Amino acid sequence: MPNSSGSEFTRRQLIQRAAALAVLAGPAAGVLSACAGGGGTASGPSGTKSATNPFGVAEDAPLDVVIFDGGFGQDYAKYDIGLYSKAFPKTQAAFKATQKISDTLQPRFANGTPPDVIDDSGDNQIKPGTLVTSNALTDLQPLLDAASYDDPNVKVKDTLLPGVLDVGTYDGKVYLLNYGYTVYGLWYNAKLFKEKNWTPPKTWAEFKTLAPQIKAAGIAPWAHAGKYPYYMGVPIMDWVGKVGGDQVLIDIDNLKPNAWRVDAVKASLNAVLEMVHNGWMLPGTEGMTHIESQQAFLDGKAAFLPCGSWLENEMRKTTPAGTEMTLLPMPDLTDKDAKPYGTLRAEAGEPFIVPAKAKNVAGGLEFLRIMLSKDAARNFAQATSSLSIVKGSADSVTNSTALTSVNKAATAAGTNLLHYRSVTDWYPTMINEWEAATGELMAGRFTADQWIDKVQAAADKVAADSSIQKFHRDK
Repeated sequence: MPNSSGSEFTRRQLIQRAAALAVLAGPAAGVLSACAGGGGTASGPSGTKSATNPFGVAEDAPLDVVIFDGGFGQDYAKYDIGLYSKAFPKTQAAFKATQKISDTLQPRFANGTPPDVIDDSGDNQIKPGTLVTSNALTDLQPLLDAASYDDPNVKVKDTLLPGVLDVGTYDGKVYLLNYGYTVYGLWYNAKLFKEKNWTPPKTWAEFKTLAPQIKAAGIAPWAHAGKYPYYMGVPIMDWVGKVGGDQVLIDIDNLKPNAWRVDAVKASLNAVLEMVHNGWMLPGTEGMTHIESQQAFLDGKAAFLPCGSWLENEMRKTTPAGTEMTLLPMPDLTDKDAKPYGTLRAEAGEPFIVPAKAKNVAGGLEFLRIMLSKDAARNFAQATSSLSIVKGSADSVTNSTALTSVNKAATAAGTNLLHYRSVTDWYPTMINEWEAATGELMAGRFTADQWIDKVQAAADKVAADSSIQKFHRDK
């Protein structure tokens, strides 16, 4: 989940930082207990259900939307509010944008007056797992089973890209609609590479050959956001999945004993340490925010940057003219990787939710249905240079090298996709330890074994804590 001020997910999907633990341990715990209950049954004013109003929205019921003011900006939300207002001209539909979702909404949850729709994203998000276990969210299955906005003969769920609901599913129920389809990888400036006659590497061996050439040209081979270790966690975990295959990541997510003590993890960490010890990291990058490291990359100070596909929109205002942002899949790490070249971590991010205690649950569901229309999805791609979870959302967008490369990479990957949940949104305490270990690794203060010991201990602690709800996945 991108954020223009120094935080993101997750994207979201993307950052769940140390703030997430504070949310759990601090005021949010009381907030969520206050809003618990309801279990997702639609409430509030109701109108007559019809083919064009499947949830029975009361036409004069106000709609209250709060979105995360991050890398996707606000323009797409303004457009969607306009579509909703056109459909329900008697209503007062409005949205508020904030970078402090938890701080802003905790009092409202505590008072039993949460908004009707929330884009629960960013550094200061309310943790999805906490919301789910507190029974604070509406089950979105009625939305998915409803007729799509564009075709009454096609259900909403059948207009979506494959697998995009997995991230928002907890114990078989969909509580989060992750609207943006985020593709992760390495970014480079194709213009710079053409000028230098450099070939983007497809293997780790090719990268190791290219890196000294890049450094000799006065450019750092790699930059990352040291203040937010999540970013380096992306290539680390991608390489784990590429080398070891899907089952390694599934075992890690399911807290299988010693799941982190496998060769794939060690191989990934050793590759990262090789970059650190060879001086291939941009000097000072360990102290940079993601915005600072991204700007350094765009200014030509580093050749590669790990990030999600929100990058172009997030940095639009400060991108030098002529830059050709291009996404590169993570290079093959070994000659025996379990997953082929072109394998990507690509998944839905930017979670939208409808609180169970919202005054206008029906309106909240209808707003999401409108967001999943062809019109809204196309506008989102145009406005943000990002894919949405709606099939074909960016088919007509051709003026962006970044989005074009993302589309190309996602299409080429097909079903060769990577997913992991335990260190992105399932277990906040584990996320914090995983990120802390990664920060130590990138600073050269941890060996691969020390990283593994710290992260495995965090996983074991979560597994042994009966007060923490456990989640499970088979694929």
